[in-house]
Order: sequence, then C-alpha cells, then structure tokens
Amino acid sequence: MEIISEKWKIRNIEAAGCEVTKELMDKADAENKKTYAAIEKKYGKGWRERYEKDLEVAAMKQADIMDILITNKVFRAQLKKGNIEIDGIYKDVKQLDSEIYETAIYGYTEDNKRINCCTLHIDTKNKTVYLIK
Repeated sequence: MEIISEKWKIRNIEAAGCEVTKELMDKADAENKKTYAAIEKKYGKGWRERYEKDLEVAAMKQADIMDILITNKVFRAQLKKGNIEIDGIYKDVKQLDSEIYETAIYGYTEDNKRINCCTLHIDTKNKTVYLIK
C-alpha cells in the first residue's frame, strides 16, 4: 500500500484498533466522505477503481520481488552478514520506474532493535538484483 500511496499522494490512516464503536465508525465515514470528494476532484471519477487496480498490481509486484530475492545469491549473502533469517525480513519498497524497485531490507533482534541489512535495486522484468548499500 505504501508504494501506491506515494504514487497517488494518498495517505491511509488507521482509525481504530481492535475495538470499533458505532460512534467511531460514523466519525470515520464522515471524514472519508470529505476525503473521497477531494480525491475525486483531484483525480476524477473512477479514481477508486484505478487506485484499487494499482493496489492489486503492487501486491503482485511484491510477490515478484520476493520470488526474485529468495533465490538471489547477493541478497542471501547480505542476510547472512546481517544475521537475519529469510523468514524474519521486512522491506520498504519504492518504485523507481515501471520495472525497477528500490528495496531497503531490514530485520529485528530478539529485543526488538532494527537491523538494517541492505538496499537493493530489483529489476522485475530481467529478474536481477543490484546491491546499492
């Protein structure tokens, strides 16, 4: 969602945790109506369908990125250096162009301290990975 939020300049804010009251839902709905009207004014009718489609495509790209990373030797070596297990990675992904994504990889220690691993450029078309830092 972050990739698409950045592209569309739309920020999603969670309005509730585990407990949701009718009052909270009504307040969120009222705010959403104002926000959606402003977004429609900026992006035109049908913006929501285009936005949802972009979210769907981004989710598929995230899966492509992980498929590429899992088998990449450079990525695996960086994980080993950072002492991060493959199933314990987190990533921040930024789209640079239609097929290139900058991906910051990180993990957490047992006491919940962030471990920065590396930053990569991933070409989803050619299925290549370039270590940036």
